[in-house]
Formats: sequence, structure tokens, C-alpha cells
Amino acid sequence: MAQTVSTGQVIDDVAERTGLSKTDVKKAVQAVVEVMRERLSNGERVQISGFGSFDVRDRAAREATNPRTKEKIQVAASKAVGFRPSSGLRERVGGGTS
Repeated sequence: MAQTVSTGQVIDDVAERTGLSKTDVKKAVQAVVEVMRERLSNGERVQISGFGSFDVRDRAAREATNPRTKEKIQVAASKAVGFRPSSGLRERVGGGTS
């Protein structure tokens, strides 16, 4: 199972690589996340070169089955954030290209 890396660990790594203070890196990371939230909530696509793109995808209404009771239920249409990795990220992770 993959190890989970916390925001704090990312901040530590970026601070070490850039020589910036952890306080400055934390502000920058928080600003990037907030901008991404705002753009995605406005329905915009966020593309980060060499990493991938985030977008909002419509999920259609559907019928599902409650596994416990076998009762059919209606699931309302919704929106979800999707991520598509760049080809460089796919290659680095080992997934090849699709």
C-alpha cells in the first residue's frame, strides 16, 4: 500500500529543495490550493505542466443498489473533480502511456 504524504511533509520537502523558509512555502502551498479550489469551483480546468490537469466532471443521475437490502435507489446527478496525469508523470510512476 502506498504511503500517504501530508501537507506538512510536502512543505518540508519544498523548503529543503528551495532554501525558502517553511513559513513562506506554507503560504505558497496554501495559495496554490486556494487558487485551484476557486478555479475548479468556477468550472475552469487547471493544468500544471509536467504534472497533469484537474477539471470538473458531470456525473449523471443513476440507479444503484443498496448492497445490504438489495433495494434500488436513485443517485442524483453531481459534479466531481477529475485528474488526468501528464504523460511525463505517467511514465515516471510507471504506468506508461495510454
